Amino acid sequence: MKGELGDPFKLSSLTKISFLFLACIASFYLGRNWNDGSMYPQLIFYSNVNPTAGYGNANLSVTLSPNLKRTSDITTPVSNESSLNAADPVLDALSRAPAPPVVPKNVGIVDENGAMREDFDAGSFDSDLVEEEEPPSWAGNETNNEIEKKDETRVRIQKFGLCPERMREYIPCLDNEEEIKKLNSTERGERFERHCPAKEQSLNCLIPAPKGYREPIPWPISRDEVWFSNVPHTRLVEDKGGQNWIKRDKEKFKFPGGGTQFIHGADSYLDQISEMVPGIAFGNRTRVVLDVGCGVASFGAFLLSRDVITMSIAPKDLHENQIQFALERGVPAMVAAFATRRLLYPSQAFDLLHCSRCRINWTRDDGILLLEANRMLRAGGYFAWAAQPVYKHEEAQQETWKEMENLTSRICWELVKKKGYLAIWRKPLNNTCYLNRSPEVQPPLCGPEDDSNSVWYVNLKACISQLLENASGANITAWPARLHEPPLRLQGVEMDAYIAKNELFRAETRFWNDIVEGYIRIFHWKKMNIRNVMDMRAGFGGFASALIDQKMNSWVMNVVPISGPNTLPVIYDRGLIGVAHDWCEPFDTYPRTYDLLHAFGLFSIEHKRCNLSVILLEMDRILRPGGRAYIRDSKFITEEIKEITEAMGWKTELRDTAEGPYASRKVLIGHKEVRHS
Repeated sequence: MKGELGDPFKLSSLTKISFLFLACIASFYLGRNWNDGSMYPQLIFYSNVNPTAGYGNANLSVTLSPNLKRTSDITTPVSNESSLNAADPVLDALSRAPAPPVVPKNVGIVDENGAMREDFDAGSFDSDLVEEEEPPSWAGNETNNEIEKKDETRVRIQKFGLCPERMREYIPCLDNEEEIKKLNSTERGERFERHCPAKEQSLNCLIPAPKGYREPIPWPISRDEVWFSNVPHTRLVEDKGGQNWIKRDKEKFKFPGGGTQFIHGADSYLDQISEMVPGIAFGNRTRVVLDVGCGVASFGAFLLSRDVITMSIAPKDLHENQIQFALERGVPAMVAAFATRRLLYPSQAFDLLHCSRCRINWTRDDGILLLEANRMLRAGGYFAWAAQPVYKHEEAQQETWKEMENLTSRICWELVKKKGYLAIWRKPLNNTCYLNRSPEVQPPLCGPEDDSNSVWYVNLKACISQLLENASGANITAWPARLHEPPLRLQGVEMDAYIAKNELFRAETRFWNDIVEGYIRIFHWKKMNIRNVMDMRAGFGGFASALIDQKMNSWVMNVVPISGPNTLPVIYDRGLIGVAHDWCEPFDTYPRTYDLLHAFGLFSIEHKRCNLSVILLEMDRILRPGGRAYIRDSKFITEEIKEITEAMGWKTELRDTAEGPYASRKVLIGHKEVRHS
């Protein structure tokens, strides 16, 4: 048998070589196709390489393993001395290659019911609105020694000193005597308008409080009395004491609630207005009022009990502390004057404009001042004028009345009622009357190029601001429902969202209700004497709305920075008050007039335009001793703010937001202490 079959191990050399060659080929293909990367790193294969040739002359080609893009679960460490080191440049290049974008299956916005909606337009991308957050130095590739050197060379902010005592009531843009002296004319009230100091002359010290300054009397007692030592000025008592404005009683000023035309008290005067024109309906149809030449703001103070909020304004004139008294009482007020520029409020803002002996010549220069009042008055709103021309029969007074009667007729106002010393007109609801006038009737309608909501350093215009065709300024829900109803003018706000604006409006309301509820619960706001509040970047007014919903005994000045979308019309349509402002410049109010300053994302936006210390020193100027600031912003910005506020002598605390310690934002709480010169 052995002889027939032969010895199987004694095959010919050719047969052995053939078997060996086939085995090698099979092993190669098995290794190439079976390896799934679960046990070994992915491989790089080289071919056509002369191992003894230099790299400069080598004809090198690289073949990548088909397992290259598969994930590996390497459970054992790979030595740094691996034989794969020769391929590191190739691996580095591959690791730097960008990953393909992930395309989401569904794109939309969640509405108030939690359902995904797709019918929205996010608008065009605006890179200026992106908040850039620079990473801290430890996030880069710096060594510990480099970081320590940076800390050693960093210049610490020097503590700010006190300003001279003469600056105790300093309002930078209204007390700039050098610029006022350069004015060509002051006959139209130019001296009462903003004339801000140059940047190199900006405030660089801390305004001192008067000697004997005390914690303000809380609201509602403060409506009727304040400490003399907090506003130690007797000029108003001397000039207006007989008109029932203000009296001094030992260490207090007391406010009987009277005025020049209502010496028997503001309450009876308001009753008289309601009886004359029931359609005014305080606290329902009429929610937002402008009181021009307000005195110590007793008109606005007593309207608060009727659920009406009043912007009380007066210039810093001979009775220069009127607004300071109003704010010390806890009544909304601001220094402002009808002169040559638009006031800083939007079109169709106020349901009622009131002027009681406000010493304004409404008919001068083709009625340009009354046309500014018309711009700010809501369609269908009322103008109440209590003045001598209404009731006095002297020739000069009657001539003034005829001029007023003629002008109001030409701008389509209807004289609703004239009784005693009070006359009340109503503005039309639409443009019909304007369009039906004869072409030669003056003043003309403003052209389509006029933006009636543009107010920052805009000159007055002797033309009639047209009403919106969709009557969005007139169709306002009655108070209090209007607070939470997205107004029609919301759609006219120029911002990145279009169809989704109503959802954004409601989302902001919920957002601030949650946060304010937490502030009240954690920081015990209702136990503090918080009355005058300023929201320095107000958005749609959600923060102010939340304070009302949470029944805080306070009011809010909503500030809309000119660097962002103009949301002021929305704020007023909600039944709130506010003003346009550029935070690179000082605000028009007296020192020590706000109990709480709130700033959300303000510094992340404005630090590109302004020095942070300029804004913070202005905050210190207008914040009352004992007052607080809540600054919610980028964690990197808040760290810098903390250093500056501590140099101002504030007690500060940096807290995490509800998102936790690793969130991109922090909350800085600053507390200003009393300091005297």
